[in-house]
Amino acid sequence: MDEKKKIVSKIIDYIEVNLSAPERLNVEEIARHAGYSKFHINRMFSEVTGCTIHRYVKERRLSEAARKLVMEEDSIARIAQDALYQSQQAFTLEFKKVYGCTPMTYRKARINRQLRRKEVVMKHSRAWRCAA
Repeated sequence: MDEKKKIVSKIIDYIEVNLSAPERLNVEEIARHAGYSKFHINRMFSEVTGCTIHRYVKERRLSEAARKLVMEEDSIARIAQDALYQSQQAFTLEFKKVYGCTPMTYRKARINRQLRRKEVVMKHSRAWRCAA
């Protein structure tokens, strides 16, 4: 099992490096890179991670898009394009299915939460002073 985990770890590393490259993240290309058949690599990946390679890639692209929604000011259309969705509508539908809200709602809620956290931290840092 340790050997399988090493192979899957290398596959995940490969996926992370090539997350925005569509031609490099199909199962056939990943299998060729790893030196195994696509059936064997997918079965091994599923045993170790509990999901298929395709699902893992899809979810990683969505999680990266979620990060960008909060951390970057790019338009939702641009983020959808970066996540390799054919349209903003397809991206929004998939995002809502996974995160339970639209990308815009997610962006606003997360940014508001971050601002509230900063306010609390600033309030506490101003309130505390060294007794020296």
